[in-house]
Amino acid sequence: MKLLCCLAVVGAMAVTAVAQDNGSVESKIIAIEKAWNQAYKFRDKKALGEILHDSMVLVNDDGSLQSKGAFLASVDAAKPSDQQQAEPESISVHVFGDVAIATGVFREKGVENGKAYVRRNRFVDTWVGKNGTWVCVAASATPVR
Repeated sequence: MKLLCCLAVVGAMAVTAVAQDNGSVESKIIAIEKAWNQAYKFRDKKALGEILHDSMVLVNDDGSLQSKGAFLASVDAAKPSDQQQAEPESISVHVFGDVAIATGVFREKGVENGKAYVRRNRFVDTWVGKNGTWVCVAASATPVR
């Protein structure tokens, strides 16, 4: 009976430790998502390069695919005044060991071809963690109307 009680306590402690660890991973992913938005807004290719895995794939809101290199080149080609705001409206993170899935709504505001725009996209980003470092390996965006 004592052995069963000990095993139950140890099991409960393990579940609590995993939940606490997942909570810290969720917070970390949310912070990285926000850092990604800021790096994108300010065209900080170095920061973006550290956030995105070398073989990451991005599915844009028009259905086109981009590699990390193509995405960074598009960031480089954008004019500084094109985008005035880039921020998440909501983010939810689910952790599965060393993989985390972030979902939410991303809002951007700016000027394109002389016309003001506001866009909202629902996103799904897949993150992989190794030795405490998390990188995005896949991202997709779908327009929210």
